[in-house]
Formats: sequence, structure tokens, C-alpha cells
Amino acid sequence: MGNGIAQVAACAGYDVVMIDIAQEYVDKGLATIERSLGKLVAKGRLSQEDADAALSRLSTGIDRSLCANVDLVVEAIPEIPDLKFSTFAELDQICKASTILASNTSSISINEIAAATNRPSQVIGMHFMNPVPIMKLVEIINGSQTSEEVNSAVVAAAAQMGKTALSCNDSPGFISNRILCPMLNEAIICLQDGIAEPEAIDGIMKLGMNHPIGPLALADLIGLDTLLHIINVLHDGLGDDKYAPAPLLLQMVEEGKLGRKTGEGFYKY
Repeated sequence: MGNGIAQVAACAGYDVVMIDIAQEYVDKGLATIERSLGKLVAKGRLSQEDADAALSRLSTGIDRSLCANVDLVVEAIPEIPDLKFSTFAELDQICKASTILASNTSSISINEIAAATNRPSQVIGMHFMNPVPIMKLVEIINGSQTSEEVNSAVVAAAAQMGKTALSCNDSPGFISNRILCPMLNEAIICLQDGIAEPEAIDGIMKLGMNHPIGPLALADLIGLDTLLHIINVLHDGLGDDKYAPAPLLLQMVEEGKLGRKTGEGFYKY
């Protein structure tokens, strides 16, 4: 999702530094942005001049020191708690004192991330929705020490990117995934119990509930390993077995059937 966040920020007029751990990933991210902008131009939703201007505001690299003087960092690394904590501890040392450190985490506690830094009042969640250039929401998650000024600053930044920012307080799964992921898990249980085939489960939710995508197709899009991680966060954090992951989900993750990214999940791609 990092390249999507970089794209919308650059299109909003911000100077952006997109950093990854290896040049091959940087190049892949930049190519994805170029393709995305090209599609927007082809559809008449963006002028070629504006696309070129956005790319001109985007620089890349593999050295985190490149973000030393930025005003806002939006981290979008894998959902691995220790990796988040060590990254934020490093950013806290690298970045100037006024820099806001935001995480795109979909489930990891903002308070725990903030505890890895010496600036907890400047740590906040900015949970973008996928695909970032299309989805309008940014879920803003305030830690217990996040300042009102920091919340206002990231809400304003999201608005400049064309997003609607809605705030909540730190809690397992926040709002979006605390509501969404149990629904996806229940759809998997319906499949597991032989109640219906995937096409019927998804079709009922799309046609009957006006969902743009069915729960099983959405699980495949999110990634079944990511979904399992979030459900485990809910289960462990809230201590309620109603959040226990479906055995079929556990089985599919163990078999490496993770959805779109592996070519097979509840559907084949």
C-alpha cells in the first residue's frame, strides 16, 4: 500500500520520499505508480500535466535517513509487531523533533508503537484503505497520548489527499477491522460448514446487502494471512472466543493459499 499512499500524497501537491528496503522494491513501487497515473490519464480523470507534476514531486531511496527532515512519516511495512516497534524507534532517532510519525497499521496497537519512541504525543495511526487511490476513507487512530494538534494535522493532510478522515481511539482492530474481519470470518465458517459455495455466499452479500465485493473475494484481496493476523489480534486483545479464527482459514494459511497474491484462495486467479 505504500506506493498508493505515495501516489495520492504526490498528487495532492506534497513533496514525497518513498523509501523501501531494497532498490528492486522501490523500482516496483514506482512502476506501479506510473501505471496507475497512466490509467487515470487514459480515463480522463487526470491530465498528463498533473501526472507528470506528481511524478516530479516524488523521490525514492533505500536509506531511511532520507526522511530526517520530513514533516510527516507514514509507515506501511508488514504487520509484524516487533518490526513496527524497531522501525519507529529508528525513525524517532532519525527524524527532526517536530516530525509526526504515523502508521498505516490495520490492527497493531498505536499505544504499543508509540511506546517504542520518545515522542508518543506525535505518534498516530493513518489507516488507508486498499486500493488507496480509489478508496476515500482514512481511519485515524489516536493513541492515549496523541495530541489534538497531531490529530488535526493528519486529518488536514488526509483531506488534502482527497480523503475523508474519521477518528477513533486505540483498541484491537480499531473500528474498521473490528467490524469487518468477524464478518469475513463468519463467511469462511459458512463455507466450511457446507452451507453454500463461495459464489453464493459472495452473491448474497453483494446483491442482498449491496456490498461492492463479497466477503470471500475480499478476504482473498486482503490476503488470508493478513486476515488471520487481524483476527488473532482481536481474539487475543479482546479475550472473546467469538473472534476465534475459522479452522478453514487456519488450514488455508498453512497450505499457503493466501488469496490473490499466491494465485489461489477461495477463488483461483
